[in-house]
Amino acid sequence: MAIGNEKTKILGEFLKSRRERIKPEHVDIIGRFGRRRTPGLRREEVAHLAGVSITWYTWLEQGRVITTSREVIESIGRALQLSPDEHLHLLHLANYGGEGDSCPPAEDMNPVLQSIIDQLHYPAIIASERTEVLAFNRMASEIIVDFHAVPAAERVMTRLIFLDPNLRKQLVNWKEFADYTLGVFRSNYDQKAGDHWFEQFVSKMCQESEEFQALWRMHDVQHKKAVLYTYDHPSAGQLFFQLISFSNLNGNPNFHCCVFTPIAGTDTERKLAGIGK
Repeated sequence: MAIGNEKTKILGEFLKSRRERIKPEHVDIIGRFGRRRTPGLRREEVAHLAGVSITWYTWLEQGRVITTSREVIESIGRALQLSPDEHLHLLHLANYGGEGDSCPPAEDMNPVLQSIIDQLHYPAIIASERTEVLAFNRMASEIIVDFHAVPAAERVMTRLIFLDPNLRKQLVNWKEFADYTLGVFRSNYDQKAGDHWFEQFVSKMCQESEEFQALWRMHDVQHKKAVLYTYDHPSAGQLFFQLISFSNLNGNPNFHCCVFTPIAGTDTERKLAGIGK
């Protein structure tokens, strides 16, 4: 299958990052290719494990291969010991993910969705694949950030996680949530190769946040899943949530709804009822 020029570059960078993180002692290949001078596996070792030529694999990492079979991509994924999320990401980069590259614009969001989340007693937001917050209810402004005080162009969860000082201070499991947020964002970024919004956003974030830049260079990816969110509210104390995401709102793959659901066995739901009264 042919791969677009931008995706071949991203695919190569992703493979290189996964290769370099593997500990050689975890692979039955030590000593076969001479003295080791670099961290992780070498290209010839990955090529050997995947059953492909070193020249072809080198070209793949360099973004020079525009056609490859799914069988070969699967073999390389096994050689690199990819996680399920990383494996799916690799297939998408090689255009074997079964999903199109186009998404309807965020401006097409049905305004009725705002009235739906307004009726929820739990914090809820509607976001785009760029992590832009397109709609939010009152409780979301209580336990994430005061969205009303944030300019619309800056209501991007990936940005707020790293740059909003109050959220950074009050989000107890900040590192876990930041890793998850950036992993999802990275996955979306890689699938939208050549998208100027993504490129400009990442460039600016790398300038404004050294932590973002360091994590970005790791090429870690994740897909949406239930994740914990522990927030230290200034008046209610610690609140414990599980973040649940609903994708493809009204059939639009660009929109998803995030609902912060109180964890059973905590007093979070009771505390929520008293916030803002």
